[in-house]
Amino acid sequence: MRIAKRRRREGKTDYLARRKMLQGNKPRIIFRKTNRYIIVQYVLSNAAQDSVKIGLSSKDLLKYGWPKENLGGLKSITASYLIGFLMGQNIKKDKLETPIVDFGMLKTIHKNKLFGFILGLKDSGLDIKCPEEAIPSEERIKGEHLKNKISFDEIKSQIESKSPKEINK
Repeated sequence: MRIAKRRRREGKTDYLARRKMLQGNKPRIIFRKTNRYIIVQYVLSNAAQDSVKIGLSSKDLLKYGWPKENLGGLKSITASYLIGFLMGQNIKKDKLETPIVDFGMLKTIHKNKLFGFILGLKDSGLDIKCPEEAIPSEERIKGEHLKNKISFDEIKSQIESKSPKEINK
């Protein structure tokens, strides 16, 4: 009887998908959800050793004007779109190669956070392929469904205008 690997049993790693992505020798954008935040990383792999070039969390949106009283919304579709847009802006500024998206063991259900993230990457200027029917509606992207409203357009313009180095000062 064969026992599955520990990370597969814990639902953390799909080894077949990981192997195929590593064989492609392309950089990856890893998208992960926690109970409070969304975490994204731009990762390069060399001999199955991952190195993170850019790492962002939806908590970084607070630096761009996300309201502090709406911390529960940092894992919403709106936050995933904005963090995707921010990641795309950072990739373009650093002149990095267009990556493939790695969702890991997350279920890819149409019109959810994952596809909001992909739309953010596309809107920042990266060439990412995604079916149009999977993209969430404009109202959900802008956060009109949230109980605590946010200034979506202001945050997006802050992301476009400021470089990452200006924010960390």
